[in-house]
Amino acid sequence: MGREKAIASRLVHDEGFLRLRKDTVELADGRTSTREVIEHPGAACIVPLFGDGRVLVERQYRYPVDATLLELPAGKIDRGESPLVTARRELEEETGYRALEWAHLTTIYPCVGYSDERIEFFVARALEPGNRALEHGEHVEVEVMALSALLDAVHRGQVPDSKSQIGILWLERLVEGAWPWPAFERV
Repeated sequence: MGREKAIASRLVHDEGFLRLRKDTVELADGRTSTREVIEHPGAACIVPLFGDGRVLVERQYRYPVDATLLELPAGKIDRGESPLVTARRELEEETGYRALEWAHLTTIYPCVGYSDERIEFFVARALEPGNRALEHGEHVEVEVMALSALLDAVHRGQVPDSKSQIGILWLERLVEGAWPWPAFERV
């Protein structure tokens, strides 16, 4: 496997928070091809865990798929913001909860065929009520669910959002002891 080298790049779209560029690349065998790339600022996804093992989740209508989805809280990383700061901000804005303890779980690239988007996953615990502040146009219902109910929902196809599936399945592995818990930081 060889790397591809960009030899030309053209910005096709630059409005809002996404950018689309079309690159001409030189392949490992010397031939050329094109690649369309959506540039995304990245996101943080939070697995908010209560002391009794229940999980804080959301239901939110998603226009691109025309459906209300069961999801973990998440949001876009703002320019100059660290993923942890994003996670803390999004948790409180969307759910009205703050967490006193945070740990990084993993990083994923959900759409590697056409986007540089990365999602940083955090588990948050020691939850306490804060101040909910939804952004204009956001309509989010918050609920608390047992991990077993979330796993059943994933199995029944009721959690089609990939980032939420990943976070829920990571939590299952941690809770059952298959994977070690990460080190928590008190913030």
